[in-house]
Amino acid sequence: MGSVRTLASRGTLFLDFRYAGKRCREYTALVDTPANRKRVEKVLLAIESEIAAGTFVYATYFPSSAAPKVASAAPPHSTAAMATADGQPSVSGPASASRSTPGFRDTATHWLKAHEVEWRRSYRETMQSTVETHLCGFFGDQQVHTITRNQVLELRRQLATLPGRAGKAGLSNRRINGILTPLRQILNEAAEEHSFMSPMTTLKPLKIRKTDVEPFTLDEVQAILKTARADYRDYFTVRFLTGMRTGEAHGLKWKYVDFASRLILIRETVVLGEDEYTKTDGSQREIQMSQVVFEALQRQHAATSGVSEYVFCNTVGNSLDNQNFTDRVWNPLLRHLGLKVRRPYQMRHTAATLWLAAGEAPEWIARQLGHSSTEMLFRVYSRYVPNLTRRDGSAFERLLASRFSSGQIQVPAHEQGSADSAPRPTARPDGAEVPPPAQPPPAPSVQPVLMH
Repeated sequence: MGSVRTLASRGTLFLDFRYAGKRCREYTALVDTPANRKRVEKVLLAIESEIAAGTFVYATYFPSSAAPKVASAAPPHSTAAMATADGQPSVSGPASASRSTPGFRDTATHWLKAHEVEWRRSYRETMQSTVETHLCGFFGDQQVHTITRNQVLELRRQLATLPGRAGKAGLSNRRINGILTPLRQILNEAAEEHSFMSPMTTLKPLKIRKTDVEPFTLDEVQAILKTARADYRDYFTVRFLTGMRTGEAHGLKWKYVDFASRLILIRETVVLGEDEYTKTDGSQREIQMSQVVFEALQRQHAATSGVSEYVFCNTVGNSLDNQNFTDRVWNPLLRHLGLKVRRPYQMRHTAATLWLAAGEAPEWIARQLGHSSTEMLFRVYSRYVPNLTRRDGSAFERLLASRFSSGQIQVPAHEQGSADSAPRPTARPDGAEVPPPAQPPPAPSVQPVLMH
């Protein structure tokens, strides 16, 4: 009776079994984990079944092995085992003529149907497109157990030559990993069911370069609000000062705006023109309205509440289309102001950096953004983090009052009469202090109109 054991010096698995009266040991590069051990045990079970039936061909499983003299030559078409980087054979399963597994296209179709119930509509459509265009287009009806690591590497190489976003040469590593992720899951599940080793087992994802955020400064935000079309001015105000994602802003409905509590309830998002559940459970949150946001939403309420359930809508009352907004409003506005063109998502980063510059507590900021912890906040915005002392949003109110507010910001009752309620200098994201004015300047009166 054979066994799966661990090589103590490396912590990797190897098969120990008897064949033709000889003890055979075949080593893999697989680390000893429950999942890997289960896979190797299935291969060992298949080997021993074939030995008992007299159909076992040693070289079919281990074509690189020279261990047993009784091993017959591997069939020239065999692709069942592959050498790993360190020269040790990695078990991949039988590829003999008598073995039969489903074609990749059928396997992928079955995988999609089994998992589509777990996904949002937009993600389901993305997976279907990815599998059909890139994966089935490459592997077709090839039997899944015959797919090799070299074939996967060739697929990855070809993906790197496809045109990327905005005319860039080659798909990004992030996009390539996104295409190979369903391939990994399809082959892993097929290997589990049909007792062979997936060629994706030891293939690591491509490294993704860290991208830096490109938020706007407070001066740039003011320039955008001053120059923007009147029907989009309140929209920009809310986007820049709440940190909502694009889909969350476009999917915001008036039933989720609580003026009495000054809260914006994030409950839905718009994806591909349809209302859906938010990106994650953690994205379900309540955003506190600053005075500036409160006033912007009141103006917007007068403009759109009677014609649409959406806070920000087009002339027929539907939610805004992200591509149309980007191409016809956002990019032209940035070019007109001489600002670097960047994705509208940078408005969310701007809100985060303004909160940090104002000195708000990381936990409060993370809740406003819908993050489950402050880990992402410090990782993404580390260079914008000053000494943080405030906890309740009032520091951000003070920063905005010096630039935007049309009236005096209300001071919390527990601060009235205390030295802490006196105006203090505030800071811009670039670190320079901004002294509070003696009297906040009145905000320009803008007649809200419907968006075009």
